[in-house]
Amino acid sequence: MCAHVVVAEDDGKQAELIRRYLEREGHRVTVVGDGRAALEEVRRAAPDLLVLDVMMPRTDGLDVLRVLRAEAREVPVLMLTARTTEDDLLLGLDLGADDYVTKPYSPRELMARVRTLLRRTRWAGPPGTADGGAQDPGGQGSGARDSDVLTVGTLALDPLRHEISVEGRPVVCTPSEFRLLAALAAEPDRVFERRRLLAELHGFDKYISDRTVDMHIMNLRKKIEPAPRRPVRLLTVFGVGYKLTDPARRTGSAPA
Repeated sequence: MCAHVVVAEDDGKQAELIRRYLEREGHRVTVVGDGRAALEEVRRAAPDLLVLDVMMPRTDGLDVLRVLRAEAREVPVLMLTARTTEDDLLLGLDLGADDYVTKPYSPRELMARVRTLLRRTRWAGPPGTADGGAQDPGGQGSGARDSDVLTVGTLALDPLRHEISVEGRPVVCTPSEFRLLAALAAEPDRVFERRRLLAELHGFDKYISDRTVDMHIMNLRKKIEPAPRRPVRLLTVFGVGYKLTDPARRTGSAPA
């Protein structure tokens, strides 16, 4: 595996340490020292991964993330943050980060997160085919395939083209959101526990919180639901997890 990784970190010693570890694993690395340079490099080079520090001069990491997602750039983003409160961490996920590592961190942990993100985005192949991925349901329910396109009612997800549409309207998702939705769409009406969805996103990683899944679900509802606070497609099964369903097939059950 050889990827192009952009590291946006204004601390020179930290940036050099990350660069060395990434290059040791065979990756090509570009280091930038502020948020504006990070934006310019992502726009110019379209890297496979952005390792993005939150606290940076000129433009901070959260603003960089806002701009990238507003521009519909799907580069996976691993955030580095010294902010350890849950609200701060969830804010990054809400803006479209795929994962985060809190400072201080061990380089080995950081490299494990990098490997996981690369494996489960660009390098994993079509969603649902990687280790632990959801299996083809064989046309179960309304999730029947049409040339590898997963459909659940008016929601269509094409794993090969990495495209999603709802009622013909294109939907832009982050790589992690896409993978999560692909797992749910491959088996419509199946209830997925949070830990199972975490495995789809990150593997069995003891550092990842269940709240990560909750935040991705919240973001997906904003994109695929007519009324995100009253979802009819992406439903909560209280005490268990989530499922994706066709609203037209529901028979009187209340939205979660």
